[in-house]
Amino acid sequence: MYGAAIAALSLFLTWADWRHLSREWTTEFYSVVIALVFAALGIWLGNRLTPTARAKEFVRNDRAIASLGISPRECEVLEKLAEGRANKLIARDLDISPNTVKTHLAKLFEKLEANNRTEAIAKARELGLLP
Repeated sequence: MYGAAIAALSLFLTWADWRHLSREWTTEFYSVVIALVFAALGIWLGNRLTPTARAKEFVRNDRAIASLGISPRECEVLEKLAEGRANKLIARDLDISPNTVKTHLAKLFEKLEANNRTEAIAKARELGLLP
């Protein structure tokens, strides 16, 4: 998109015959045009890069949790998993052993029908278990 805009600007400058315009218009005019282009680009980028507010507060799908039989501790492990934490960090945060974390993860993978951590998180988000 930027390449096309630069090409269009280049074609415009060629079409306008730069030497002819530079004799008729002052340097201040060019400074204003360049300032306006950069201001417009800055406003556009600011709008594109500024995060938008969420429409509503996240509400966990308790019906899906009940239907899948996910325990509250498994929900806590799933939340930590979604944060990208390793098993040892999850164990430290929840004050349980790493083997217990592995057991909870195995049960979660089975209940969510997932083969790995990424699939489990994606399916949990689809079901409304995670924000």
